[in-house]
Amino acid sequence: MSTILDVLRGPWPWYVAGPLIGLTVPVLLGLGKRFGLSSNLRHMCAVVPAARRNAFFAYDWRREGGWNLLVFLGIAIGGFVGGVLLANPEPLAVAEPTTRALAAQGLAVDGALAPAALFSWSSLFTLRGFVVMVLGGFLIGFGTRWAAGCTSGHAISGLAELQWPSLLAVVGFFIGGLVATHLVLPLVLGL
Repeated sequence: MSTILDVLRGPWPWYVAGPLIGLTVPVLLGLGKRFGLSSNLRHMCAVVPAARRNAFFAYDWRREGGWNLLVFLGIAIGGFVGGVLLANPEPLAVAEPTTRALAAQGLAVDGALAPAALFSWSSLFTLRGFVVMVLGGFLIGFGTRWAAGCTSGHAISGLAELQWPSLLAVVGFFIGGLVATHLVLPLVLGL
């Protein structure tokens, strides 16, 4: 007989996870808040007194972003609980066509969430690793700032509020993902 821990360790079915994610929008709307995580970096910087010399960080971060920092902390704790304490002992299952496609690009699927050949400290000091982690991270941060929000904020809150800019941003995210997957990633993997 399986225990509740065994059930929690496996993937949660869509009919549980989907409504839990979907319920965040009405709860936040009812509280007069918007969901999004990219603003947390600004809030974290505004906590530091020296940063408040800059007008961009000179605001009451407790009132504007304190609750969102708690959400961020909850996500970090939830990630630890889900990824470490309730970790699925089985290796990550990757579809065979994806495994073959990655192998053709020189990446081995080793059962981890991300290939170590791209996402590890040792790969950071290679050209390919630097491009993926540093340049890619910079571009994600730049795009998030330029789009005035991240994928979670636009796709979850913005679309629920029927905001036209959020629809444009989400369409742009999908197009960017397709371009990165089919055009940019093969170029980077060839480095």
